[in-house]
Amino acid sequence: MSPTLTLRHYLEAPIAHSHDHAQLVFGLSGHLDFEVDGRGSQVRESSVMVLPFSAHHACGSRDGSRCLVLDVPTEHWVLQSLGEHADASRRLLDQPTRLTLDSRQSQLVQWLAQSPVDDPLIVQQGAVLLLASLNHPLAQALPGRRLPYEAFNAHIERHVAHPLQVADLARIADLSVARLHARFMAECGQTPMDYIRRRRLHMALDLLRKTPLPIGEIADRVGYTSQSAFAAAMLREFGASPGALRRDA
Repeated sequence: MSPTLTLRHYLEAPIAHSHDHAQLVFGLSGHLDFEVDGRGSQVRESSVMVLPFSAHHACGSRDGSRCLVLDVPTEHWVLQSLGEHADASRRLLDQPTRLTLDSRQSQLVQWLAQSPVDDPLIVQQGAVLLLASLNHPLAQALPGRRLPYEAFNAHIERHVAHPLQVADLARIADLSVARLHARFMAECGQTPMDYIRRRRLHMALDLLRKTPLPIGEIADRVGYTSQSAFAAAMLREFGASPGALRRDA
């Protein structure tokens, strides 16, 4: 298998998969959200996401994103093609990383994006140049951006007595609802709605333990119009009824 260079447009619908080859996704325009090994990141113009061999990842773009994608076939190809850069390139492809590009690296990406990427010679030499350029010391790793949980919690606490929607959290995170769902599952192992529900119930538990408020009023304060539904939710979450939780405190 030889390396491939392709121009791709990513739309809002998230993609989640893995493949045997390594991949480098260079941003040309728009923003592309990534989730790799439980960490979130975003590729935009003048940055690249490095995906190791067989790395499971999810990606999607809220407003659409245009990227140049390099598929690196095998480690054997890296060793054969990169010469003295081979060891550094193997280390680069060993873990998921987001890099920011300097002006010369960005010019190379833009030149290749405007070239006939179906020409085997351009693909072969372009792949070598791209990988070699990323061993340049000016390429710097950027940390993954985690979801803004403090902002989520503040919003939930302010509006806990009212209906809360996942779309509210998506707006705070500046993500689509679908991308927010994927990020929550990767980072927390739960859906956004589960997160909202658990925040409500933990606030209710705090009120049960620290105030003499009637259970019905506490249920109303955390957004439950039915005391029986509130009691059932507390039982599922904490293994005891609201009354028992208050007595235990």
